[in-house]
Amino acid sequence: MSQNKGGMQVLSRKTYAPGTPIFRQGDPGNAAYIVQTGQVEIWVTENEQKKVLGTIGPGGIFGEMALIDASERMASATAIESSVCIMVPDRVFQEKMSSADSFIVALLRIFCNNIRSMQQGSDEQ
Repeated sequence: MSQNKGGMQVLSRKTYAPGTPIFRQGDPGNAAYIVQTGQVEIWVTENEQKKVLGTIGPGGIFGEMALIDASERMASATAIESSVCIMVPDRVFQEKMSSADSFIVALLRIFCNNIRSMQQGSDEQ
């Protein structure tokens, strides 16, 4: 996935055709993604219906929550147009988290927990 060249991490890029799933709700989290080009739709299945949560464009990141709190994917991600995403493997993400301020890391985990709780609450309605 990522390589180390001269002390610098080189992250992988992957191209997704329109309609290609990047990951699915319930999958384990093994990478976060940064959209370099294109558009990615984030969605969940509620009552057997697709509910779009948002669209991520160039410069946006997605898939990070599963890495922050070591939980399964709470949503699916699908390329809605030809898209290039930079993959940030869990190992690289965790290295960055371990060097971050512990207060900020705790806040991120609380935010993730709050978002997951809100999503679960809407699933029950």
